[in-house]
Amino acid sequence: MRRRLGYVNADRISELPEALLVHILSLLPTTKHVIVTSVLSKGWRSLWKMVPRLVFASPNQKYEDNVISTSLVSHEAPVLESLRLRLVRHNYMYMGDIRAWLGIAFARHVRELVLDVNFRVSFPGSMFCSASSLETLILKNSIHVDVPCPVSMKSLKTLHLKDVTYKDDESVRNLLSGCPSLEDLQVDRGYSIHDAKIFIIAAPSLKRLSICDPCNGREGGGYVINAPCLKYLEIEMIKGCDFCLIENSPELVEAAIRNVSWIVNETILRSLKPIKRLSLNLSPLEINCPTGTIFYQLVYLEVYTHKVEWWNLLILMLDNSPKLQVLKITDCLPCPYYGLVGKKLSEQEYVPECLLSQLETFVWKNYDWTSEEKKEVATYILRNAIRLKKAYFFINRITRKCNELEERLQMLKELVSNSCHFVSKYE
Repeated sequence: MRRRLGYVNADRISELPEALLVHILSLLPTTKHVIVTSVLSKGWRSLWKMVPRLVFASPNQKYEDNVISTSLVSHEAPVLESLRLRLVRHNYMYMGDIRAWLGIAFARHVRELVLDVNFRVSFPGSMFCSASSLETLILKNSIHVDVPCPVSMKSLKTLHLKDVTYKDDESVRNLLSGCPSLEDLQVDRGYSIHDAKIFIIAAPSLKRLSICDPCNGREGGGYVINAPCLKYLEIEMIKGCDFCLIENSPELVEAAIRNVSWIVNETILRSLKPIKRLSLNLSPLEINCPTGTIFYQLVYLEVYTHKVEWWNLLILMLDNSPKLQVLKITDCLPCPYYGLVGKKLSEQEYVPECLLSQLETFVWKNYDWTSEEKKEVATYILRNAIRLKKAYFFINRITRKCNELEERLQMLKELVSNSCHFVSKYE
């Protein structure tokens, strides 16, 4: 069959519906790339103005500043879906420029705002007086939040605060109190000691909360959480705080607690009684577990093994989780060695109720088969979990496969009943 060769003069891309073309342009990485398409043909000259997503990354030249201003002023889409600004300091950039850009964006009913700057910028609460359409706000790096009175962001559902600072405790309260529809809050604190100390999170609609605070210099401070609709909680590296109070979270379903101080542990564990899924990465030496704390709803538990006496934390949780169905143990590589202290697991006075009647799935990730303590823990669980249906041992690929490893895995396999599906894999 002969192929007919020739040239097609028609601009087939331009024949596509305008809505589809605008969607295609919105997928380009930055607004500068979108504007470049205006030279393609006469019909494309104004098409970029309809793109509802404006992205400006690392403007190092004054030319880029002009692009930001021109793009915002010339924007013609009915709604500005998203404005993302990543700003790098240079001599001719002033806070007035940023305020002007945000003012235009709020006038265009912007729904998502991401501001990432590498130089100190004060972010006064007055800037949000007209931000009623904002649904997502992400502030990053050197932004200083100064909110002397409550803001008004009634539509805001997602708020991420990453490495920003706060003038005082009142600024935090005023910022959050002006967001009655907030559902997702992420707070990643920096290392500044000149910052808010008592971080009060009072959010009636909040469903997901993540807090990370690596600073050790904010003694006397802490966190107070009042979120009656909270379902997912993640707390990590709260070292320098004196307290973390969860006052009202009856709907809590899932939580991950990592590297927190002993003062925080006691108050947190008491608040986690209604939890169903829990991940713990901490040492039992830091825990003062409240008397009578029984996790009646807990069905999934994950425990990390690189903390001192981690197995005692495991036993503590097994003893207090009568309905536990899934247990996951995760070794962190490289695995430090901690010999078992106190009674051997086989010498425990009684077997936890969940092992005898509820546990169905046991997973061990990065299983360190050379460790005698890990062997004893694995043996204890497999021997006593009489209703176990699935057992998975994932072994890191750097572990040399040898006869001794195969023999140990075979020994573990023989501990479970015939009805249990035993799997060992290399990762």
